[in-house]
Amino acid sequence: MKKTIVDYRLNNKKVIIRCDLNVPIENGIITDDTRIVESIETIKYAIDAGAKVILLSHLGRIKTEEDKALNSLLPVSLRLSELLGVEVNFIPNTRGIEVESAINNMNSGDVVLLENTRYEDLDGEKESNNSDELSSYWASLGEIFINDAFGTSHRAHASNVGIASKLPNGIGFLVKKELDTLGEAISNPKRPFVIILGGKKVSDKIGVIENAVKIADYVLIGGGMSYTFFKSFGYNIGQSILDENSIEFCKKIYEQNKDKIMLPVDVVVGTSITQETNARLVTVTNIGSNDMGLDIGVETISNYKKILMDAKTVIWNGPVGVFEIDKFANGTRKLCEILESSYAKVVIGGGDSAYAVKKLGHREKYSHISTGGGASLEMLEGKELPGIKVISEK
Repeated sequence: MKKTIVDYRLNNKKVIIRCDLNVPIENGIITDDTRIVESIETIKYAIDAGAKVILLSHLGRIKTEEDKALNSLLPVSLRLSELLGVEVNFIPNTRGIEVESAINNMNSGDVVLLENTRYEDLDGEKESNNSDELSSYWASLGEIFINDAFGTSHRAHASNVGIASKLPNGIGFLVKKELDTLGEAISNPKRPFVIILGGKKVSDKIGVIENAVKIADYVLIGGGMSYTFFKSFGYNIGQSILDENSIEFCKKIYEQNKDKIMLPVDVVVGTSITQETNARLVTVTNIGSNDMGLDIGVETISNYKKILMDAKTVIWNGPVGVFEIDKFANGTRKLCEILESSYAKVVIGGGDSAYAVKKLGHREKYSHISTGGGASLEMLEGKELPGIKVISEK
């Protein structure tokens, strides 16, 4: 069992908390503050315990100098101040005299947020490549390190694995909740256990599919990845998304697991990914040469419903259609409604699936919505997350 923030005396200690404050920002306005809200419990605990709280997070990707202006954590610091009820001192740098001075002058209960850790990626990708020099510098700023960024725990970066390897460490409440909930659902599920997999490319989820057929009673597949399966059966898939390199994998895994893998039997097609296109319902063996498969059909929804209404545990990763366009959102919406009315423990695996259930108005209805799509996928794959592995055991 990993050490947590409650295993340390924090009073007057400089505590570095790696949060996941990677929220969508448009024109300086945060459009979804879920990840900030989810981080509050751990930060508040450290404040109340008298810690000097030093927050680190990334935001977006930094490839050019222009990216920096679009991905500053300044708006995040303002929202954090509102939610915490204390002033968050934002330092617009990742290192240097201003950073060190601000931290050296902190009192117990103060909060400092440094600028986007990925600013360091402009100079040799020091953050993303876990630069020892960078992680040593950041570690020198604190006395205890807490990882509360589940969304980056599948990456070995300087701001998580690097710092944790150099300081007494633990996990925060958000990460503990993610590990407990997802871990329990994966390793000790109440059965029948159903995994729903959507999304575009099979190659992104080969390891997940291989593990899913081992641990689940049923694996329901939808979304763009289903068309590579159909191609492997020799069906015409028209202009639907195809993962050419995964055709043989799809054929083999299905042949070996026909009793577990369920695929769509009908789909909604169009000739373009637009609201204006003419949407038609067809069986999967009748997709036209100009058609693009963009949602699961009504018979497929009915088939999936029979499985899901008997389920006791469900993990859902990836939407089953182009839910961003209303006429292709029905399959994802119906699955949301089915799962709401079931008695199963339902875990939404972050990423696009989390965005979909929120966009369609179902965010409050499930046992758990993960804050990390990539991390939850790697847990589904049976992998150990490097950002968790490095944390000390109790």
